[in-house]
Amino acid sequence: MTRLAGSSKLLRAMNESAALELLLDPGNLTRADLRKLTALSTPTISEVLRRLTEAGLVTVVGHASGRPGPNAEVYAANPDAAYAAAVSVRDVGTSGTPSVAAALCDLTGEVRARFESRVDFLGADPVAAVSDVVAQLREQAGIPAERLRHVQLGVPGSYDPRTGTIRLVDVPGFGRPGLVPAIAAALGTDVGVDNDVNLAAVAERRRGAGRDTENFALLWIGQDGLGLAIDINGTLLRGTRGGAGEIGYVPLYSPDSPHRKLDLQDLFGGAAIMELARDTGVAGDTPAEVVAAAAAAGPGEFLTTLADRIVVGLAAVIAVLDPYLVVLAGPIAQAGGDTLLTTVTTAFRRAAPLESSFAVTTIDDDAVLLGALDAGLAAVREALIVAVRDS
Repeated sequence: MTRLAGSSKLLRAMNESAALELLLDPGNLTRADLRKLTALSTPTISEVLRRLTEAGLVTVVGHASGRPGPNAEVYAANPDAAYAAAVSVRDVGTSGTPSVAAALCDLTGEVRARFESRVDFLGADPVAAVSDVVAQLREQAGIPAERLRHVQLGVPGSYDPRTGTIRLVDVPGFGRPGLVPAIAAALGTDVGVDNDVNLAAVAERRRGAGRDTENFALLWIGQDGLGLAIDINGTLLRGTRGGAGEIGYVPLYSPDSPHRKLDLQDLFGGAAIMELARDTGVAGDTPAEVVAAAAAAGPGEFLTTLADRIVVGLAAVIAVLDPYLVVLAGPIAQAGGDTLLTTVTTAFRRAAPLESSFAVTTIDDDAVLLGALDAGLAAVREALIVAVRDS
């Protein structure tokens, strides 16, 4: 009898979680719709909806007309049942952009609050700074603290889940041991951490050029830094210590000075782009401005040289991973657009007997922040589904 009771509870939980997953994604479904999608009986669907409604996870949002009989109730996930927040911490460098971007969304993914701000991390404690940003999000959205179920941090470094430490990060204070648990304790909620380029790939998979691909690599060319994200069937390859994709550290040696150590960052990072601009007479105050100006003028010495340098990194990525698609992303790729893409594609075909498809990101918003929001929302939804199964 115990085994039957346990099996009955498990089956009920599976039914409830299946219905909740459907309502979280398409939403606005009737009992009949859910019955068709789940192949469950009408009484079972009615019981599932009753329990989910009583739990505050599902609500009636209207009635479907135009069918025989009484108008059917239309159900959807309750957007106010839980919230997710995203905080993107930036290594500002010479870009002059705000050092923090943040957003908060409800259970349906609708953004309820969003802003950018400048934080002096040389003088600010990271725990207090992140807590203040999250508090400002909650105040702007007008939500209680207990409804915020997850905060996702995007950082310009790698997160080692074994030690809970952010590594290879230049933002003051963020490499401190014990920082992530301290932030979670201060916020009183779950906190996730991921590399900023990985989060850009999350956004690219859901919203951009990676949506319909089996796998892709995302090469991030920022104003100051480089990075790589590796998406395999929707799963990111992070490595044992979270350092997979730190491509800017790949060492090179200058052919005209074999004793001078270089890396990919020195080849086509922000400083290298500005130096190349000076050498080729392209105007601009930032790397993105330079690339935009060069792209507007059409293929020339600057873009051809830059593309040849980018191909050095691409050839290594493709030779090792053989991805179906490589997405060029980040401020430099956005500034160069299709002109840079065409120039890079031509340079690659000329340089290496390897094959891959190339695309430039189709996301014209803050990809890191959007990816962090997507990741945070996915964590909230998964936690709710697990809670339903375990209830």
